[in-house]
Amino acid sequence: MTTPRVVLVTRRTEYHELVDRHGTRGQAEFVLRSRGMPLAAVLDRHQRTAAGRRKVLAAVPADWRRAEVERAELDRFDFEPADVVVVLGQDGLVANVAKYLAGQPVIGINPLPGTNLGVLVLHPADAAGDLLADTVAGRAAYVARVMARVVTDDGQHLDALNEVYVGQPNHQSARYHLGADSANERQSSSGVIVGTGTGASGWCASLHRTSAADRPLPSPESRELAWFVREAWPSPTTGTALVTGRLTGDATLTLRSESEALVTFGDGVEADRIVLGWGQRVTIGISPHVLLTVA
Repeated sequence: MTTPRVVLVTRRTEYHELVDRHGTRGQAEFVLRSRGMPLAAVLDRHQRTAAGRRKVLAAVPADWRRAEVERAELDRFDFEPADVVVVLGQDGLVANVAKYLAGQPVIGINPLPGTNLGVLVLHPADAAGDLLADTVAGRAAYVARVMARVVTDDGQHLDALNEVYVGQPNHQSARYHLGADSANERQSSSGVIVGTGTGASGWCASLHRTSAADRPLPSPESRELAWFVREAWPSPTTGTALVTGRLTGDATLTLRSESEALVTFGDGVEADRIVLGWGQRVTIGISPHVLLTVA
């Protein structure tokens, strides 16, 4: 039997970012104090996150392998098929790592209960030992979270746990041709959002309240996506009839760019985007991959 490997995924704290920017803790504290913001709250969150990291690492059995990766290094990290992934931080960090995985289980650890929402980071650091043991022994219960996939007509693709965005990188008006089921329409809008059940507590929740509140959003495990057009603009050449809908099973949403340099990206990570040229087409539907989160 292969020795288990635990991969701990973290991100730099606000305290790290402040010190990086201002050079020293003292200078960071001075700048915040001059703006009426004490450093104490930032430092407290940093220390509690560091304590959570120590607890997780201490819970890994001595004869198991371990690795750590920071969010900014995820695209250069090699996950192994049998890894157990532990994400320590905010819910968004789980979404950041999801597209790099292929069936590896994810344990979400919340070092800041009461501060982080805790939809995907469900567990306290004190539970890490039991969760790791149950996961490796096959006793853990999982949520198989459906993901969205966007595919371009030249073969590029990306997956997203929460939602996919297609539009202008500056979120201004984008022109495109949209197709859903047997309907199609030329549109000008501030972008198209396609969300999963996991993403129902995020960006899509706001869009849902204003455009489709009469129909519940999907659950995380349901093979269904919800899509929304933001701020569709009516004009002699663009319409507003197709502004929301659902994709189930193998159904897809298609979009053909009628602008230069539209972009598509997932889970708010604009740096990891695909640029679409004039006439290029993308298809959005349910990904063949799911994310297994330990319940």
